[in-house]
Amino acid sequence: MVNSDPVFTALILAPSGRDAQVAGALMVELGLAPVAVPDPRTLVSRLGDDVALALVVEDSLRSADLRALAAWIETQPSWSDLPFILLTHRGGGPERNPAAARMSELLGNVSFLERPFHATTLISVVRTALRSRMRQFEGRQRILELDESERRLQTALSAGRLGAWELDLQTLTLTTSSTCKAIFGLQSEDSFPYLRWQATIHPDDQLRVESALDRSRLTGEDYAIEYRILWPDGSLHWVEIRAQAHHDRLGRPVKLVGVTADITERRREADKNRQVNEILEQRVAERTADLEAAHASVVEQAAQRQSAEEQLRQAQKMEAIGQLTGGVAHDFNNLLMAVLGNLELLRKHVSGDAKAERLIEGALQGARRGASLTQRMLAFARRQDLKIEAVDLATLLSDVEDLLVRSVGAMVQIEIDAPQGLAPVMADANQIELALLNLVVNARDAMPEGGLVTIALRQADVEASEELAAGRYVVLSVTDRGTGMDAETLKKAIEPFYSTKELGKGTGLGLSMIHGLARQLSGTLRLTSRLGEGTAAELWIPAGSEAAALRTEPVAEPVLEAAARVDQGPRRILLVDDDALIAMSSADMLLDLGHDVVEAHSGRDALEHLRAEGPFDLMITDYSMPGMTGGELAIAAREIAPTMPVLLATGYADLPPGVELDVPRLGKPYSQSQLERELQKIFSV
Repeated sequence: MVNSDPVFTALILAPSGRDAQVAGALMVELGLAPVAVPDPRTLVSRLGDDVALALVVEDSLRSADLRALAAWIETQPSWSDLPFILLTHRGGGPERNPAAARMSELLGNVSFLERPFHATTLISVVRTALRSRMRQFEGRQRILELDESERRLQTALSAGRLGAWELDLQTLTLTTSSTCKAIFGLQSEDSFPYLRWQATIHPDDQLRVESALDRSRLTGEDYAIEYRILWPDGSLHWVEIRAQAHHDRLGRPVKLVGVTADITERRREADKNRQVNEILEQRVAERTADLEAAHASVVEQAAQRQSAEEQLRQAQKMEAIGQLTGGVAHDFNNLLMAVLGNLELLRKHVSGDAKAERLIEGALQGARRGASLTQRMLAFARRQDLKIEAVDLATLLSDVEDLLVRSVGAMVQIEIDAPQGLAPVMADANQIELALLNLVVNARDAMPEGGLVTIALRQADVEASEELAAGRYVVLSVTDRGTGMDAETLKKAIEPFYSTKELGKGTGLGLSMIHGLARQLSGTLRLTSRLGEGTAAELWIPAGSEAAALRTEPVAEPVLEAAARVDQGPRRILLVDDDALIAMSSADMLLDLGHDVVEAHSGRDALEHLRAEGPFDLMITDYSMPGMTGGELAIAAREIAPTMPVLLATGYADLPPGVELDVPRLGKPYSQSQLERELQKIFSV
């Protein structure tokens, strides 16, 4: 145990005689650093975690005030029991040394050594005490490691909003975390025993939940279930529970350890989507029945009416599927982003472990295939083919009047003003019908108490302007007397993904799609509105020969100037993403590349960082974020930091129609190598 570079201290309280000198020399041989102290007070002041043991002469304690020493011994950490070696003239037995019992009670972990002592005896006693102290230090390290492991686990559970719990299968004692209690509508200080947990289960789910729990208790299989619960305030919620069984030495399950998640919003969204599909199928059935009834009375109109209705039905269905597909694919892209990023970083830490590398590579390949699938889904959601032909809008309105009436319901009245003799327009009839249906449904939604929707046609001759070419146009207008929009809302009304409707009732793409259709037909969409007075939407389409020259490319928006760039050294990067998992994964990849990263979780948050903590060498931002899109953020950031480059990260195959940004783009999900290549391009001279 000899150590030329002592780490631990041995305190020696032997004010008189040669005991301190002899003991100190022996301590050095054992690899300890001896420190002689003159009195008990100094001894207490030097006590700490680096002290391996204390050697004390009994005479130095007899007349001293030992309260401070007793207090230190009493309050030392749970892992610590500092060894004391007490040098005495009469040994440690109560028959020869009555004071020994008092010292033993005071010092706790004490060994008695009768003076005069032999060096070999002292070395033996010190080694025994030192081994005891080393085991204490090992215990401290295990406690620290367990605390760190517990902290990481709690951090992961908190980040995922998961509640931890444990159930003793013998006593049915339930232990839950504060997050778990919150999921069941309780406060952290509330009692939550097993019987109270049972009482939260919805009566219709009681048997199913108890049956699943009984299977786990009897067989030890994993416990996984989704069911409804009732909070103390009576509100209904959904939870998902997953757990694994722990077994005793005989293989019997003794407890379940698991996590609970609140899936109320997910289930509500699923219910809404199911209702949308049911309504859609009901409308399809109604339209089919109408067509069959019309076939019996108007046989001669069955190549044209049936085909038009089928195309309109397909357009509506494809729009609904496209919206659902686009939303699911975008959210799944975000999940894949976190998976890919973390797998790539993990692979760096298992270098040389062939099996681990093979498993990680397999997971990466699966995630990449998922990413490829989502890109195809996103492209599908945006697919739109136009079949241009001459269309009589008055006839079109007559054909779809019944569909429009059924779509708005009994509380809304539709009035149509469609004079005959208007010039035809060159357009896709199905897309015009779909645009009209969108406008009418928007008008209905703006009048929750019911009201009048007016659909009108007129002709207008215009001179050349930035918005329209000179010529004759047919104007299709839809007017309501609903809630209307203020000036700020009206400015954003045709922006992609902007919606004033509540969650689940609008994608924010309806007016954007109509605007894009109008521009593609060399026309335009005009909106006028006043808050509380209603809204008028006008679709301007060139009449007759004026419609021949169609736009095939989107109208270019003002572009952002490229920022000045440098090419050396680690960079200070502002990372903006409203999804915490993606932000954390991307930040880890950037940190692994040697860059300094500041995270922001909204456009407003990012602008505050730019104002307060600039300058930054680069801003990486997601596009689709609530409140402020990545495109809006890029424009606003230019006003604060004109020379800062911006990298736009998005899971969409293409930016929404009408959005043109002269900034580099990085498609989600991306790998660390793809991210690094983009950074090299940006920072190259």
